Amino acid sequence: MRRSASLATTPDSMPAGNANVISRSARGSTALISGLPRSGSTLLAALLRQNPRFEAGMSGPLAGLFGALLGQMSAGHEYSVFIDDVKRERILRGLFDSFYAETDAEVVFDTNRGWCAWMPAIAHLFPDAKVIACVRDLPWVIDSIERLIQRNVFSPSSIFNYSAGGTVYTRANVVAGQDGMVGGPYDALKQACYGAQRDRLLLVQYETLTTDPATTMRTIYDFLGEAAFEHDFDHVEYDVTDFDRRAGTPGLHTVGTRVTASSRATLLPPDLFERFANDAFWRDRATMPDGLRIV
Repeated sequence: MRRSASLATTPDSMPAGNANVISRSARGSTALISGLPRSGSTLLAALLRQNPRFEAGMSGPLAGLFGALLGQMSAGHEYSVFIDDVKRERILRGLFDSFYAETDAEVVFDTNRGWCAWMPAIAHLFPDAKVIACVRDLPWVIDSIERLIQRNVFSPSSIFNYSAGGTVYTRANVVAGQDGMVGGPYDALKQACYGAQRDRLLLVQYETLTTDPATTMRTIYDFLGEAAFEHDFDHVEYDVTDFDRRAGTPGLHTVGTRVTASSRATLLPPDLFERFANDAFWRDRATMPDGLRIV
């Protein structure tokens, strides 16, 4: 995503106080990582960080700020009469520039499950924007969340508003609901896959990322139009232990030191597993629209 033309000015032409913002805007670009939870976005970010030209990390607040600004600038507020669409666009572009003003990375990957829902707006603001959506078979997404909860039995999770009660069924119902941790991103993903902006979308399957990371990363670099980079899949580093602990969910963003696929028995009862077994719509190539890329 190339920065707005209004900011594409050389640092030497501006006051020193603006140097960081202008420098980032002039030579940087941004890609977005979205998709389903527990589907490899943190692992992907950890791999991308190995490239010294890139900055990537766990899910951050930028998409939330984006939505909040849109809401505050809407007709629902009395002062919206002073804000037209030109101002709205300028403010939203400025949000990206300001948020990443201090980074020296040439390419920033911002991660949030909400980006798939914002693709029409993103495409309008940034015509060169690309979105990488991480996906995974739904039963294993639900299983992965449940595994975290059962592993941390003495630490109620922010995922369920720190509630200590419930069963695997009630928790699955909560996360799979339309506004849930899984259901909301799933609907947004489906919208993006069938929407007018699908030409700027790449689906990265968790199964492919963990079994064939080299092919996955080559596909991502080709999709982004970036020069190839030799990643080290046997030495992966990314640690946000403190964040996960504060969220009451230790291990939420933990990635292994080596990219590898692991097999395990599910914690979900058979009927609950089957409930989500046929929800990986991206596997049905007959119904997938032309131009949608999947790896």
